Amino acid sequence: MIGITILILCLICIVTIVLVTYDAGEKKKPGTDVPDHKPTTRASYHFTVPEHWKNDPQKPIYFDGKYHYYYLYNADYPDGNGTEWRHATSTDLVSWADEGVAIPKYTTPNGDPWSGSVVVDESNTAGFGEGAIVAILTQPSAEAGKQEQYLWFSTDRGLTFKSYSDDPILPNPGTEDFRDPKVIWDQHSHKWVMTLAEGTKVGFYESDNLKDWHYTSGFETENIGIVECPDFYMMRANDGTYKWVLGVSANGKSIGKPNTYAYWTGDFNENEFIADHHEPQWLDYGFDWYGAVTFEEGKDKDQYNHRYALAWMNNWDYPHVTPNLNEGFNGMDSIVRQINLTRDEEQSYQLVSQPIEALDQMVTSTDSLQQIKVNGSSTLDITGENYQLDADLSWSEITNVGLRLRESADKTRHVDVGVFVEGQYSYVNRAFTGQPDESDRYLESKAPFDVNKKKVHLKILVDRTSIEVFIDDGEIVLSNEIFPEINDQGITLFSEGGTAIFNNVVIKHFGKD
Repeated sequence: MIGITILILCLICIVTIVLVTYDAGEKKKPGTDVPDHKPTTRASYHFTVPEHWKNDPQKPIYFDGKYHYYYLYNADYPDGNGTEWRHATSTDLVSWADEGVAIPKYTTPNGDPWSGSVVVDESNTAGFGEGAIVAILTQPSAEAGKQEQYLWFSTDRGLTFKSYSDDPILPNPGTEDFRDPKVIWDQHSHKWVMTLAEGTKVGFYESDNLKDWHYTSGFETENIGIVECPDFYMMRANDGTYKWVLGVSANGKSIGKPNTYAYWTGDFNENEFIADHHEPQWLDYGFDWYGAVTFEEGKDKDQYNHRYALAWMNNWDYPHVTPNLNEGFNGMDSIVRQINLTRDEEQSYQLVSQPIEALDQMVTSTDSLQQIKVNGSSTLDITGENYQLDADLSWSEITNVGLRLRESADKTRHVDVGVFVEGQYSYVNRAFTGQPDESDRYLESKAPFDVNKKKVHLKILVDRTSIEVFIDDGEIVLSNEIFPEINDQGITLFSEGGTAIFNNVVIKHFGKD
C-alpha cells in the first residue's frame, strides 16, 4: 500500500511539473522577457537597423513574392569603419525580416562595398543563369586610390553574393567622385542603362550584358553640390503622358534649397536625358531624407502609374547624434511612400507623395473629432507617441496656424507643424524639442506655400524619433528627426492673428503608445 501511495504521489508530481512547464511555455514566448511598456527609442513603424549602423538604402527589388531590400551596414560601429550590404525582406513594405549580411566587407582587394543597385537578370544577359541577382556597386579600390564599379552576383536568390572579378567592370576615368551606380533595364532600347554620380554631373552608360559598359552622355547640375545616389525611371502622369525622371541626392543649402532628393522630369532618347526645366524640383523639404531610392510596385504589371520611395532619415551634418545609441543602434529609414507624377495648372510635371496604404494595418485605435474653431490654442484630450494625424485647416485672416505635437505637460517642449501665412511658407519647427543638430542651424524646415488658398490639408506621421508631414495631397513633404521625451505626448491646435477652423481631424494610433 505504501508503495502504491508513493507511486501515485510521484505521478502527481510529474503531471504537475509537466503542466507548470507547459503553462510557463505558453506565457513566456521568445522575445517577451522585456515588458511591453519598457521605454524605447526604437521606431514603432519605421525600418530600423537591428544593431550598430545603417545609412544608404539600395533600391529594393521584388521576387519570390517578397520585396528584397539591401542597405549599407557597419557591424563595427561605432568603433570601426567600413560598410557591407545587409539584407531584409517584406511582403508589405511595413514589416521587415532580417536576412543577415549578403555582401561582406573587406573580402576582396578593393575595399568595402558602397552604394550601387541590384537587378534580377531574368534573361541571363550576364551569363550567371536565368533569374540570377546581379549587384553593381562602388568599391574604393584602396590600392588604386579611386572609386570604381564592381560586379557581384547571387545564384541563391539574393541571400549571398560572390565577387565576379577583382578588376572593375567600369574603371575610374580619372575623376575624384565616381560612384553609386543605378542600373535599370530600358524596355524600349532593350539594354541596361546605368546612371553614375560623377561630382556635379550624372553620367549615363549602356550595356548588353551588365559586364561591358560604355559612356553615352552626361547631365550637368548646378548649385546643388556633389550629387550622390542617382535615380532614373519612367512614369506615366495623370494626363497620360510618359516622362522620364532623373533624381539625385543633393545639397542645395547654399541657395536656400533642401539637402535631400532633387529631380528633373524630361525625355530620354536612349542615349541622353533632356530635362524639361534646368532647375530641379525637390521630393522632400525636410532636413532628414537623404540617399533616397525609388522602386516599382512588385505585384503590379503596369510599372508606370506609380512608384515607391524611401530614404535614410539622417543628415551628414550630424550623423552620430541620436538617443538610439543608448540602445546599441543608429539608423532609421523614412516610411515607404507611394509617388505619382501629376501635371499642375502651369502645365509642369511634379511628383506627389502619400504614405502607403499598408500602414493602416498598424492602426490599433482611431480618434475622430468634430469641427474645432481655434483663436489662440486648444489642447486636445487625446495624446499619442506614434500616430498619423489628418486635418483640414481653413481661415480668412490669420498670421500663423498649425499644431504643437509631442508636447510636454507644461507646454514648454513640442514640435510645431503649420503654415506661416505672413511668410508664405509651410514648416516643421523642432527648436522646442530634442533634435540632432547641436549647432542649432537646422531647426525649422520650410517649403513654399500659396497662402491665397486660405486652407491646407495636413497629414502628419509621428514616431518616437521622427516626424513626416505631407501637405495638400503630398505636393510638399517635410521629413525630420526629432527626439522628444517619452512622456511628451500632448497635441495642441493653435492659431495666431485670427480664427482657424480645424475640420476632419482623424488620429490613427500605431502600436502601443
